[in-house]
Amino acid sequence: MAGKISNFLREYVLIFSIIFTIVGLIVFFMGVIWTWFKDVNIDFINNLGEWNTYLLFIGFIILITGVWYLYSYFKNKKFIMEELETNKRSEFLKKHAELKLVVKKMPKKYRKMLKDKEKELKIK
Repeated sequence: MAGKISNFLREYVLIFSIIFTIVGLIVFFMGVIWTWFKDVNIDFINNLGEWNTYLLFIGFIILITGVWYLYSYFKNKKFIMEELETNKRSEFLKKHAELKLVVKKMPKKYRKMLKDKEKELKIK
């Protein structure tokens, strides 16, 4: 069961990281605005009470998580694409172990690209 969930999340890591970033940004700014304007006499803000501070921290954590996964996705994608562009077998073999580890964290299409490149360069 855990394997199915992690495979699903791995396939859609880009979409989820974008969603986390947007939701975190919205919740963080809501917390900031409501914390700054808690003295204003607005019923909705006054009803939230101390939740404004919690929204601020929760939004910040969600925002950082989304940005981190977004950054790691693009960094890994860039690394994979740069390494798969090479046509020299010796250069490819130098980074092959690291490339296999990075590809495990990415969607299936990158694993397929790696297998195709291994076939092309005749690497087992």
